[in-house]
Amino acid sequence: MKRCPDCRRDYYDDSLLYCLDDGAALLDGPASASGRDEPQTAILHDIALPSEGKTLEQVATTERTADFEQGASDVRNAGHDLRKWLLAGVAMLVVIALSSFLGYRYLAAVSSGSINSIAVMPFENRSGSPDADYLSDGLTDSLIFRFSQLPNLKVSPTSSVMRYKGSTSDVAQVAKELNVDAVLNGRLMQVGDALSISVQLIEARSNKVLWAEQYDRKMADLLATQREIAKTITEKLQLKLSGTEAGVAKKYTNSSEAYQLYLKGRFYWAKRTTADMFKAIDSYKQAIAIDPNFALAYAAMAEVYNSMAKDPDVAPKDAVPFAKTAATRALELDPSLPEAHSAFGDSLAIYDWNWPESERELQKALQLDPNIGYIHLVYSGSYLGPVGKVDQSVTEAERAVELEPLSLINNSVLTSAYYYARQYDKAIAQGRRSVELDPNFPLSRFWLAMAFVQSGQYDAAIATASDTPKDSTAYAMSMVALGNVYARMGKKAEAEQQIAALRDLGKTRYTRRYYIALIYASMGEKDKAFEELEHCFEERDAFLGRMRADPSMDPIRNDPRFDAMLRRLNLLSTQ
Repeated sequence: MKRCPDCRRDYYDDSLLYCLDDGAALLDGPASASGRDEPQTAILHDIALPSEGKTLEQVATTERTADFEQGASDVRNAGHDLRKWLLAGVAMLVVIALSSFLGYRYLAAVSSGSINSIAVMPFENRSGSPDADYLSDGLTDSLIFRFSQLPNLKVSPTSSVMRYKGSTSDVAQVAKELNVDAVLNGRLMQVGDALSISVQLIEARSNKVLWAEQYDRKMADLLATQREIAKTITEKLQLKLSGTEAGVAKKYTNSSEAYQLYLKGRFYWAKRTTADMFKAIDSYKQAIAIDPNFALAYAAMAEVYNSMAKDPDVAPKDAVPFAKTAATRALELDPSLPEAHSAFGDSLAIYDWNWPESERELQKALQLDPNIGYIHLVYSGSYLGPVGKVDQSVTEAERAVELEPLSLINNSVLTSAYYYARQYDKAIAQGRRSVELDPNFPLSRFWLAMAFVQSGQYDAAIATASDTPKDSTAYAMSMVALGNVYARMGKKAEAEQQIAALRDLGKTRYTRRYYIALIYASMGEKDKAFEELEHCFEERDAFLGRMRADPSMDPIRNDPRFDAMLRRLNLLSTQ
């Protein structure tokens, strides 16, 4: 039984959370007639969300009607008093009617098919320290991942929702922008070892709370709490999980500490700077030290090492072998993990040039989960483009952007896919969209500038590539773009200056020789271009496989040495 603390009205329907008279949150009353104590659940206090108000949709189904059944039995045993029978009957009818009404309202809202899409907003860190951001961001990312495993439910990706972090956008506006039926908001507060998580699910159309709860747990219970939230909302939405049910309830590790380190790794990797990627690796290593069977942490570490190899600051031979080792271990632990297959396929393409095996691994990853944007991205950039399937590469890159429309890396890779497919107008349009998302993201400006070069818009290319800080990751790529445009304009001295600057940069950090080969190729300096490409073979340059489709290589494409290199890359025999 429950009781209103304000008007003192008693309720025998355990599904009710709020008083029907004054809207006050109901408190647990005396033990029920069956002798069972009500579970203590802290609802909507302390860090409760502002819009958690009076609503009939905040109900949870229950079968506990023992109080009324027992009451009816007592009446029968008291001499069949007609008045008591009538009162009991009326009470029962009222309860049944009220329960039916509430059940109808709830089911009409969530099981009629109206909730087909959801956005998990960035959880608000109320701990007073940015050091706990990895917890709030990680919880957001994990719930998105788990809900994405549900069939027939569209889930806004992490890259789309993170732009709302720290904002006070209203639910209706967010739902309209993301085109979803419901929004999940949450707050997280960490005090020492105590963790408090407040969550509410809001229907966008009516702006009503469908479900709300607060979880007061220990830090050690974070992983279990995350699974509990996902399971509860899944039940509330009454979705059929069919064959992908395991993805929602899957336990990747039993260690909350290891899982927190995994979340921290993803937090750093999302920043995509070289320093942050090393921090991500360190977090994954710590997670694996705690739980050596944590397959997802191994797969995540492999993804970061592969990213480093494609980054202009880390030599592939210092990264990809570690990626392969980590991905292999992930597959040994969990052969059904799509991220592990994707990471291994990525390594096979960019480092081993083993295209058939790479394709098998990447297709297996897509079969296991076709809704992970990063897998489509790897399939597009690391495999399809290099083997010459540029139109299919565009399709896969477009799919990655469709799944994560605000992802900076997805948008930049789509620009490069158009570039390699020689669809320069589309590359320029897409490049401009990428730059608008974040003018400081280095790959966005690079691919836009390269598209301008190939379309003959040299002034635009120079303007796009100029004014890059020397200490940024974009600096090397800006010199590549400028070198190419000067070469195409016939300004050999200026192009040579960019090459000299790249060589000077290479004295203090890894600099991709493929970049220098591109400039020499654009200048028509064939011997120098092939000399640089030979160095690329020695370094296992992650970009070397792109030479087959790269339009900057056109001036040297008819040289016999070009096909000879394609054979060494195992590309000429690829259909």
